[in-house]
Amino acid sequence: MSRNNIDRMGAAPSADAPTTETTEKRSPLHFVAPTEFVDLPSKGFGYDTSHPMHGQDTIEIRYMTAKDEDILTSKTLLKKGVAIERFLDNIIVNKNVKASSLLVGDRNAIIIAARISGYGADYTTSVTCPACETTGEFNFDLNKKRVHESSIDENLNLSLTETGNFKTVMPLSKFEVVFKLLKGKDEIYLTKLASNKAKGKLEDNLLTDQYKRMIVSVEGHTDPTVINSFVDNLPTKDSRFIRTCYKMVNPDVKIIDDYSCTACGFEQELEVPFGADFFWPDR
Repeated sequence: MSRNNIDRMGAAPSADAPTTETTEKRSPLHFVAPTEFVDLPSKGFGYDTSHPMHGQDTIEIRYMTAKDEDILTSKTLLKKGVAIERFLDNIIVNKNVKASSLLVGDRNAIIIAARISGYGADYTTSVTCPACETTGEFNFDLNKKRVHESSIDENLNLSLTETGNFKTVMPLSKFEVVFKLLKGKDEIYLTKLASNKAKGKLEDNLLTDQYKRMIVSVEGHTDPTVINSFVDNLPTKDSRFIRTCYKMVNPDVKIIDDYSCTACGFEQELEVPFGADFFWPDR
């Protein structure tokens, strides 16, 4: 749903209306960028009651502009890894909503919608075949979205807390665990952590680092030291269980298309990664 300029600017002033200082300084080419409402896979669940998006199933974003393109191509912002973050903050109409506080799946929905309105639904990118390592171009149709909405299976003993987190009991250790859905700030933290470990040639602990970020409490204990110890000693059965729980309640939207290698005939499904290059079809 989009808003045109007349809707956003209001009715035109009458001929005898007094001219204000603001009107005098307004450019004769004054233009208000249209907006659209994006459906959120979370439907507003998974947010604390104090969050602006709690209970909201859509979010209003502004269409991309040349200034947004500047953000996405800024060498400084790209080097710092915050280009997408600045871009999202810029196009979200409600400035009380910070991109870093949005669930990852909701962020993905916004990124896809912004890309389609800015450049269209066709996205051609370079793909390397996992089988023969031949590189070629592949075209994704961004309208082929797969939306996963949060659901709670009673067989998993899952329940939603008042703070928007989820509670369950581990099958082996029998500990009660409360975990949260990862937001943009958590994704940024985990990405930087993995990068720093790689630079320092340290061991990559992607799975346990994610657990330590998403688990809020264990048997009522919120001390990070207790949580970290629990994660480091988490039995495989409990680990698989919490992954299953998270996958079920985590809302998300992905672009997945069928890939077939022209060189060797290998076939599999491919998922579109969401980076700054996602917004540049001609690069």
